[in-house]
Amino acid sequence: MAKKTQHKQHSHTHDHSGHAHHHGDPNNHSRAFVVAITLNIVFVAVEFSYGFIANSTALMADAGHNLSDVLGLVLAWGAAILSRKAPSQRYTYGLRGTSILAALANAMILLLACGAISWEAILRFHQPPEVAGFTVTLVAAVGIIVNGLSAWLFVKGSKADLNIRGAYLHMMADTAVSLGVVVAGLAMVYTGWYWLDPVVSLLIVFVITISTWGLLRDSLRLALGAVPADINVPEVEKYLRQCPGVVDVHDLHIWGMSTSEGALSAHLVIPEGYPGDKFMDNIIYVLQTRFSIQHSTLQMEQGTTDHICTLHPDAPDTHKH
Repeated sequence: MAKKTQHKQHSHTHDHSGHAHHHGDPNNHSRAFVVAITLNIVFVAVEFSYGFIANSTALMADAGHNLSDVLGLVLAWGAAILSRKAPSQRYTYGLRGTSILAALANAMILLLACGAISWEAILRFHQPPEVAGFTVTLVAAVGIIVNGLSAWLFVKGSKADLNIRGAYLHMMADTAVSLGVVVAGLAMVYTGWYWLDPVVSLLIVFVITISTWGLLRDSLRLALGAVPADINVPEVEKYLRQCPGVVDVHDLHIWGMSTSEGALSAHLVIPEGYPGDKFMDNIIYVLQTRFSIQHSTLQMEQGTTDHICTLHPDAPDTHKH
């Protein structure tokens, strides 16, 4: 039960969009998206046409996978644009969360593409048709250049932004596919082993699935409000508890507002009362620069009343905080 003693509370909220602390800001990749999407649309048309002419399931599967990548790039780019939208009364964080949904969608598209490639390869495995290996090799070699260049455009932002990472993985997966097709094409030219075409397709699918699993896991976790993978909760709590005047920390929540921005809310128990804006600004700054938490809301308490978050299992249904 909460005590009846009155106390003074302070809530301190900061949105540090103006600070120079960025992690591969997706808004800076518009040119990369335009170039990558254009290159891949052209290449998809060329690759599928020559795959049909050469009777190569690997080449046509690669073209289909490239087409899924174009959709994935469009999703990622659209999310990057929507994430700039200013907050409104309905969406108080803006549309930052669209980058999480795009990353999740990209992972699912990649896995669906892998399923389609696998199915086609299995159907051809028992009776592999004759394949024009030299044509396959030349077209796939062009694919290595196109996809490798596209991946390079996103490599910098892929380390910190899950949405950009999704685009990067799409392009890297395509580069691996094209490389595998080149190897299979050369082997078929010199050996006539046409069964290599579907076998290489299945091997490539395996590699893509392994690399995509991490993207699916991380994006799904963020969609469910999990703590971003690069934020250490015990270290954050330890820091807050060590701040001068703080005797307790409770109701600590950390989640991802987007694929590159973290948010935090917490109650700090400070018996001596509100320590001032400068003290609070320092905490907010450390949370941003040290822990990559761009938006923090901290509530001050003097500890004269018991507080239980409504999410706590022991909290009564009628309790509010």
